[in-house]
Amino acid sequence: MKPILNNFVSRSITGVLFVAFIVGSIILNKYIFSSLFLIITILGLLEFYKLAEKDNIKPQKLTGILIACVFYISNLLLSENFIENKIFLINIPLLFLIFVAELYRKEKNSFTNIAYTLLGIIYIALPFSLLNYFFNPKFITGETHINIILGFFLLVWTNDTAAYILGSKFGKHKLFEKISPKKTWEGFIGGAVFSFILAYAISLYFGEFCLIQWLIIDFIIIVAGIFGDLTESLFKRNLNCKDSGKILPGHGGILDRFDSVLLASPFVFTYIMIIS
Repeated sequence: MKPILNNFVSRSITGVLFVAFIVGSIILNKYIFSSLFLIITILGLLEFYKLAEKDNIKPQKLTGILIACVFYISNLLLSENFIENKIFLINIPLLFLIFVAELYRKEKNSFTNIAYTLLGIIYIALPFSLLNYFFNPKFITGETHINIILGFFLLVWTNDTAAYILGSKFGKHKLFEKISPKKTWEGFIGGAVFSFILAYAISLYFGEFCLIQWLIIDFIIIVAGIFGDLTESLFKRNLNCKDSGKILPGHGGILDRFDSVLLASPFVFTYIMIIS
């Protein structure tokens, strides 16, 4: 009983601090938020590459992280209209430098190493870098809308938290047992209901989008979020790992805490760009 209580306390404290840091960075300044998520991107990549090494894979950690940082920063600059689209294209040849760099390494399974290096950038750096566009999807110089990014995270957290609590309390019917035995339909439906209620409340105060648009964004978050969770669970299961890391007490690692965001971000980004 005591270990369970201790885990709940550490999980709660970490969760509160985690939310406070992200919400605080959103409210204070976009560049504080972007800097925070650049750090999170680096930590997430390190975590991903470290997990891959458990399966005797040798990704190019330094090269992957440097290219991911350039990719992230160029997305930030593009989202603020500081650079033109043609300058952003520098990311394409940078990705292919990973193939060249592997020629000078003395590791086995070279193409597996290349694949995991690229996968880390696509799976982690890409979704996090897209969050920069949520502040100004219309690319209007000087404009910043914190309500869009704030609403996105509030919906993700509400869905995840409600699904976790209700699934733990009432969950009986397994959602995807062969990959994540703890996920249940009761949790999934409970998370969806609470996040839809919040989406309605958000639409009353965050006027960037109408009710229908916020509900669609929430629907994308619900569906993409659960698949993001299952994808990360599949990755850990293949490597026989319980958590992706230990950096967040009670929550595990960066990938554990942001699994929903990693898959929801690209889909929500695409929808927001279409309707903006």
